Amino acid sequence: MLRQQGIGTLLFDLLTRVEDQDDAMRFDIDLLTHRLLAATAWLQANSEAKTLPIGYFGASTGAAAALQAAAKMGGAIAAVVSRGGRPDLAGEIALGQVIAPTLFVVGGEDDGVIELNEQAYALMTCEKKLVLVPGATHLFVESGTLELAAQFAASWFLKYLH
Repeated sequence: MLRQQGIGTLLFDLLTRVEDQDDAMRFDIDLLTHRLLAATAWLQANSEAKTLPIGYFGASTGAAAALQAAAKMGGAIAAVVSRGGRPDLAGEIALGQVIAPTLFVVGGEDDGVIELNEQAYALMTCEKKLVLVPGATHLFVESGTLELAAQFAASWFLKYLH
């Protein structure tokens, strides 16, 4: 859906297949952040992409990595979207340092994660918005919920990726 809106995307996993089998690795936010920063540096070094604005889209623990990376990158990141994320895992310091406009998209039925997103949201001082997708659980598997989350993300990126 992002590409249909004219937004360029670079989709990649932050863990190898073997690493992804280890639950602890999925929660190694420092490692995930390091890999996202490496991918960002690669993109910025690409002559065709280096002048384009960059946005991060992270789901689950990838959202924490996106927020930590955005905090470290400062104004180089134009927008962040967290979908069903665990932004709380980014840490209080990083959350307070994010300056990129940030959208939290959370399943309206994702009990526990809603509260974690609300707590992280309260720690942020950047432009921000929290959206609950009615009927959606953590993985947005319910009919139409992932599409709705993607629409929210696309609108956010279109607004901030000038």
